[in-house]
Amino acid sequence: MDFAFFAEILPKLVAGLPLTLELAGTSILLGAILALALALAQRLRQPLIDWPIKGFVAVFRGTPLLVQIFLVYYGLGQFRPTLQELGLWGLFREPYWCAILALTLNTAAYGSEILRGAMQSVPSGQIEAAQAFGMTRLMTLRRIVLPIALRQALPSYGNEIILMVKGTSLASIVTLMEITGIAQGIISQTYRAMEVFVCAGAIYLILNFIITRTLGRLEYNLSRHLRPASGLSTGPT
Repeated sequence: MDFAFFAEILPKLVAGLPLTLELAGTSILLGAILALALALAQRLRQPLIDWPIKGFVAVFRGTPLLVQIFLVYYGLGQFRPTLQELGLWGLFREPYWCAILALTLNTAAYGSEILRGAMQSVPSGQIEAAQAFGMTRLMTLRRIVLPIALRQALPSYGNEIILMVKGTSLASIVTLMEITGIAQGIISQTYRAMEVFVCAGAIYLILNFIITRTLGRLEYNLSRHLRPASGLSTGPT
């Protein structure tokens, strides 16, 4: 290991961090909105809505993210005349937006299942109590179901966020120069894959460690009511 080489390539790799964070942040935000919409739509239990959503989830959970990026980036080109008529070709000919679309749809598929399961785990007694107080279905959803479900979904959704951060490395295959894309460029010039990938992996590790600690702190703050109050005795004296 040449530590002088590490010091030389580290600033170059860190230069790709903003794009990595931008890809991850945008896709996670858009994916969370779409995932919540899909999870709420499934609560309607309408076959004409339920089955297409299940098909969407099955496709994007059952196929590799790499294949999905290829299909979006290269596959949409076959519909160029249609996209030009809709005024969307200027958007989807850009690798950036193709990567965002693929990452968003992928995380939305996983996120919708996480949120759907969290909503189903809300105790029925709390929903019945809300209805007994005269709350409407919408009010019950907003005040009871969603707050409890989102808190319960946070650990699992945190894992999905970490997976999506790592998934941004696949954007390099469509010429985006995020951390992995820059790493591949350095390797093609120096032929020193070991040092370059160790350095790139360390950046991802530190980034995901920060995210894990942040989500852990958030989960801790949201579950204060589940912990015994300090100074109170929990057993016989």
